[in-house]
Amino acid sequence: MRRPLSLLVLSALLPVAALADPAALDVAAPFEIKAADPVLSGDIFLKMDVMETLVNADENGALLPGLSDSWSVSDDKLSWRFHIRPGVTFHDGTALTSDAAATALNWSKSKESILTRAPISSIRAEGDEVEITLTEAFAALPAFLAEYRTGILAPAAYAADGSVVGLIGTGAFKVTRLEPPLTLEAERYDAYWGGAAKVPAVHYTAVTRAETRALMAESGDAELVVNLDPASFARLGSVDSVTVQSVSLPRVLLLKLNAASPFFDTVEERRALSLAIDRDGLAQAVLRYPAAAGQMFPPAMGGWHDEALEPLAYDAEAARAAFAAAGWLPGADGILEQDGQRFEVELLTYPDRPELPLTAAVLEQFFRDVGIAVTINSTNSSEIPAKHTDGTLQLALFARNFALVPDPVGTLMQDYAPTGDWGAMGWDNAGFTAAVKKMAAEGGADEEKSALAATLHAELPVLPIAWYQQTAAISKTVKGIVIDPYERSFGLKSAEFVE
Repeated sequence: MRRPLSLLVLSALLPVAALADPAALDVAAPFEIKAADPVLSGDIFLKMDVMETLVNADENGALLPGLSDSWSVSDDKLSWRFHIRPGVTFHDGTALTSDAAATALNWSKSKESILTRAPISSIRAEGDEVEITLTEAFAALPAFLAEYRTGILAPAAYAADGSVVGLIGTGAFKVTRLEPPLTLEAERYDAYWGGAAKVPAVHYTAVTRAETRALMAESGDAELVVNLDPASFARLGSVDSVTVQSVSLPRVLLLKLNAASPFFDTVEERRALSLAIDRDGLAQAVLRYPAAAGQMFPPAMGGWHDEALEPLAYDAEAARAAFAAAGWLPGADGILEQDGQRFEVELLTYPDRPELPLTAAVLEQFFRDVGIAVTINSTNSSEIPAKHTDGTLQLALFARNFALVPDPVGTLMQDYAPTGDWGAMGWDNAGFTAAVKKMAAEGGADEEKSALAATLHAELPVLPIAWYQQTAAISKTVKGIVIDPYERSFGLKSAEFVE
């Protein structure tokens, strides 16, 4: 359980919610809660065990039964049936039925959710099953139904227009207080179908400052703190009251380019920019672990990682020569110019992940070294998709998780087949798009995955910078917390306080 504050400064930095209930297991993370709608903040609700999906996934990404205990597909591959697990109730006491599940999925599909990328013609209840009818074969459908935006809420959670008016899920914890953007509080739901949790309550507090989160871990004001900055991770390793953990993730630190802009509209320019990046040095200096991304997908991602690909290299001199060959020559102040246009660009990033502004500052120096002037704009993460949509984005630095849909083809469909808010911009490869859609429809062998990886490696619609590790500090007053590589759970329903 939480101890009294040992650091007086902390009380001035934390939201009131973080200091509330000494019996609750407190979680601190940098991610703000946008709203009660799973389409907007379902990743947090899934991790906090207040909401669930029809399909689940284990720590290796293998699909498991969730609120659906079994599923099947018709011979023509156009009709899927998901059997609803019996004996499940929502937090308002109503039963989970196929009607309730179908209603939730239909509302999700009507919004900007993962289901808009699937060839779905209808979702309806049929007896104890949800029947999803497709316009074409789509083998990735079960994986899509594991993504957080397909979380199932009770009928009473939705207004007549589909807006979410209450967070009423089926998870091990029942929400008692939700105050976006900072606070979620929940108590144990004793009627949980999987068996009651061991801790009486859980609290989530969004704390954007990495230093504040680290202080919460050190003082005992949060039993679980995730996304530590490298310096805090190293320091907390010597604090007796906590255990620090680091887990490799299928998440990649990426530099998004506007490939339609005059700065990056040729693969030669994009490769020249890649050559200007010392990934090894950056990973060691900023992330403080050897995670330089020599290609898009990390080794843990099975067939998606191709050992045969030549790793993305660092060679500033070769970068300058490549830009010169593309017509970009130094001006009087050393900044590259072409036909009177300076190579001057804005780099968008956001401070929710503490490593991003630091990485942006390092990239600014790398790029200036080869004649590119960069202005860093550290702002809200929502600015990246907004500027993608209005066409004004030039560069953006962010982290992308290829496991939100346990099958990475789901993320590829959203981001690169042919474009997406968090993926390709101004880049279109018809063959790549067709191959992604074929894999989503039929599944794919490792050689097909490697071929897709090779195309991204060759054309560089985005530049991989580093492969991620999730870092966390866990109080020694609790046990059972799990840092899930696929970031679906904090393991709260199995956590318990140590007496």
